[in-house]
Amino acid sequence: MSDLDRLSLNIATTKAWTLREAVEGAVRAGVPAVGLWRDRVQEAGLETAARLVARAGLRVSSLCRGGFLTTADDDGIAAALDDNRAAIVEAATVGTSELVVVVGGLPAASAPGSAARPYPTGSLRDQAGDASTPGPVAADPARDVVAARQRVADRIADLVPFATAHGVRIALEPLHPMFAADRAVVSTLGQALDLAAPFPPEAVGVVVDTYHVWWDPDLQHQIARAGSEHRIASYQVCDWNLPLAADPLLSRGYMGDGYVDFASIGGWITSAGYTGDVEVEIFNQHVWDTPGDDVLTTVEDRYRRYVLPSLGRPAG
Repeated sequence: MSDLDRLSLNIATTKAWTLREAVEGAVRAGVPAVGLWRDRVQEAGLETAARLVARAGLRVSSLCRGGFLTTADDDGIAAALDDNRAAIVEAATVGTSELVVVVGGLPAASAPGSAARPYPTGSLRDQAGDASTPGPVAADPARDVVAARQRVADRIADLVPFATAHGVRIALEPLHPMFAADRAVVSTLGQALDLAAPFPPEAVGVVVDTYHVWWDPDLQHQIARAGSEHRIASYQVCDWNLPLAADPLLSRGYMGDGYVDFASIGGWITSAGYTGDVEVEIFNQHVWDTPGDDVLTTVEDRYRRYVLPSLGRPAG
């Protein structure tokens, strides 16, 4: 077995490459698996994408992404469910059982990374018919994070039967709290596991992404819990870099460039019984501007130095 036998290239790391180029680059580098993104799959065509990967002899560790389930209006709910059902079909077709799901932010977000929609005009006193004295501003349902999380739970329940029928697991990915407003109202592994709890582990699992969870003081316990519940669907690695980029989403770095303790987290993952693929997923403009083959050379070097030593060595 090669020391790269569990390494997967999440193709967002080589963003400038087409799907074909990413597949061919992985083969050249001796990487045995890829994590796919729906935009590249759709660009190539679903059946073509499935053939490309299969003929190259690569595993598909996951498909990114479904989700954005927090909308409250009927049309938005229907559209979100339709899109996620399409993502489930795509995952099954390209040959992965893991659909990574980013649950979505608050409806107050105009778009990921953009300014919030204006707060509603008027006040509670105005709504009561007495505008003579200013009153407190009315509550805004679009900013109700508790209600948004409940809608996530409701939509997961809607999707589980369809996903199960297609042999696909909904893999919930908690995102760092700085993305709670616009991308994911689920911020911790514990929250993701609580959402998964009503469903069988083969139906709903969780993603452990070092960029998003490295800071969590309860991380060791929650990884152990995820392992005992058989819910670890994916282990994704990259580093947390400072200073943050203007777009914090692009502040991921090569392993070893930042602050993540890969030895501890990898040991906890191993102790939890996870033996699946390890995806390297990096969003970083400098990395994206680097030739893809050079990126893969660095990824393999950093994987061997910072990630591999903890795999197969349980944490004490």
